[in-house]
Amino acid sequence: MSHYLNTLKSLRKKPKKWLITGVAGFIGSNILEVLLKENQFVVGLDNFSTGHKENLLNVKNLVGDDLWKNFCFIEGNIFDFDTCKECCTGIDYVLHQAALGSVPRSIEDPIATNLSNITGFLNMLTASRDESVKSFTYAASSSTYGDHPALPKVENRIGKPLSPYAVTKYVNELYSEVFAMHYSFKSIGLRYFNVFGKRQDPNGSYAAVIPKWIASMINDQEVTIYGDGKNSRDFCYVDNVIQMNILSATSRDEDRNEVYNVALGDTTSLLELFTYLKNSLKACGVDYTKDPVFKDFRAGDVRYSQANINKAIEKLSYDPMTRVEKGIEKIVPWYLENFDRV
Repeated sequence: MSHYLNTLKSLRKKPKKWLITGVAGFIGSNILEVLLKENQFVVGLDNFSTGHKENLLNVKNLVGDDLWKNFCFIEGNIFDFDTCKECCTGIDYVLHQAALGSVPRSIEDPIATNLSNITGFLNMLTASRDESVKSFTYAASSSTYGDHPALPKVENRIGKPLSPYAVTKYVNELYSEVFAMHYSFKSIGLRYFNVFGKRQDPNGSYAAVIPKWIASMINDQEVTIYGDGKNSRDFCYVDNVIQMNILSATSRDEDRNEVYNVALGDTTSLLELFTYLKNSLKACGVDYTKDPVFKDFRAGDVRYSQANINKAIEKLSYDPMTRVEKGIEKIVPWYLENFDRV
């Protein structure tokens, strides 16, 4: 049995109290679903700026009323320190997912990105320290690697940030180091690489590529590729991200005050991704026949991205169990079943 499955078994025997910020978002709601199914007690914080009430209702329907009663939701902002303190009271493990994502959005509105991702982060970090939580795990980002050309990306080698969003995520890591130095409050940062899964919002200008393309294909609309299609990403199915959050929260103290890549350690080009999505939709009865439309690269985007995940494997026993194609096969039926939402 893997270390992760053993960890879940231990948690079921001795349930803990968790706080998930950004709980109504894509990643937050998926973590919530798993923790409730493992009979944990969860407090969730969200202001619905990018999260959705429908995501929480979806989780409620999946876990049932008996497990849903173990969830306490607080509507509020991480900008407000008193709210952060209230949420952290009596908490064992904090999973800080709340942030204002998207490189293009940060270029358009750097002030809003800074408020959420730096001020909000510092509030949560300070409140967690003040309330003596057992661990603080936060969503970092692969954007921190910036213009560093080497592949695969290794945690201790980064370049210059290419967007306000990347700046904010790097500042999170710096604050975490300073808190460990001055207050002995150690945390773990998880550098996410292009996470995808069910409940990821396909709508809006800043939607991630996979849900946006799925929605376009379902509606028989054109799919836009920025670049030549050879640009690649290390796409990571959300179940792998949930595993890393739980492993990080329950890790040994000596494995904290660290950042870890969260990915597959593999690459998928946008042209390959396009083919995977077409094939999965066809297997579900949707025959998409349009060719993609190519446009210029977007400002702030990197051309290639791939993670080295050896550190997470060696220190946290990370074992990514779902590959890209399998993850897409899982989510396409979900989007088709929830067509009225996309």
